Amino acid sequence: MQRILTIIGARPQFIKASVVSRAIQQAEGIDEIILHTGQHFDANMSDVFFNQLGIPKPDIQLDIHGGSHGEMTGRMLVEIERALLEHKPDRVLVYGDTNSTLAGALAAAKLHIPVAHVEAGLRSFNMDMPEEINRILTDQISDMLFCPTTTAVNNLKNEGFGSKPVNVMQVGDVMQDAALLFASKAVAPAGGDLPEKFVLATLHRAENTDNPERLANIVEALNDTHAKQSSVVLPLHPRTRKLIAEQGLSLDVHIIDPVGYFEMVWLLDHCDLVLTDSGGVQKEAFFFGRACVTMRDQTEWVELIEVGANELVGANFARIVDSVARNLGRRVSDNQQLYGGGKASGRIVEELMNACDE
Repeated sequence: MQRILTIIGARPQFIKASVVSRAIQQAEGIDEIILHTGQHFDANMSDVFFNQLGIPKPDIQLDIHGGSHGEMTGRMLVEIERALLEHKPDRVLVYGDTNSTLAGALAAAKLHIPVAHVEAGLRSFNMDMPEEINRILTDQISDMLFCPTTTAVNNLKNEGFGSKPVNVMQVGDVMQDAALLFASKAVAPAGGDLPEKFVLATLHRAENTDNPERLANIVEALNDTHAKQSSVVLPLHPRTRKLIAEQGLSLDVHIIDPVGYFEMVWLLDHCDLVLTDSGGVQKEAFFFGRACVTMRDQTEWVELIEVGANELVGANFARIVDSVARNLGRRVSDNQQLYGGGKASGRIVEELMNACDE
């Protein structure tokens, strides 16, 4: 029996783990221990996702959140190492690019426990983003690299991984697995009164929220879109709400509280356009056939740009509103099965079992 310790801590990781853990439960020969760092800790950002997605209650709950990147990562390192020494897993499984990802991988590597990284090989080539640092370092200390796309595989080859004793595999994107699995369970956000036609917006990335000029431009563009083109529905993260208030800015859009995954799926399936600075939401828009306008200067999901499903506009007011006008109501299709067709989690578990047999 192979014992895997899975480390999660943030909303996108809960969604990814839900489908992989489901596949693990259906397999024979793997025992999974789930550790939740607590990086996302309030009910809407954490508990509701576990309840909705059917993820087993975490075996280990660290409740580590807040503080600087270094402080948070350091505290996680200490506690994750303690958990690894106690439970003695054969392998650690990490997802994505958060502080929880890096802390889990680093703690395991220091104890010579093999690491598998889901969503390996993604690159924005923007080292100002903490996520970029986390994903690069995690890839460097992982021996199983589960890549979602051909681009991710090529990124690793360009970084010399072809000559390293690691296993680089293109398995597809587990987020597509989740979208297909849970689409039938989508529900409208509580409270009602949503406009019939709307642009779904998200705004949380530090490169935008922590830069006063970028934040002001984006808020102005959201307000202009809401007033002149289409209602904007914005599930507003508490941290973003606080920073907007601190800058003395005023959002004149349809603001709702953060939502669970099923509510987000409903919003994606009913909107006329997605306007975001999120990495995951760019793909989720594609999974539901919606065009996307991304308020960033780079994206890890370059294939969406190449097929015309997504457009990068940075934090420039004019580019945002012009792109919204061009893309509002436009539908896109996944003719090339860019992300594996919903079979990624099964492939990951199969490779984990093969590694155990070697």
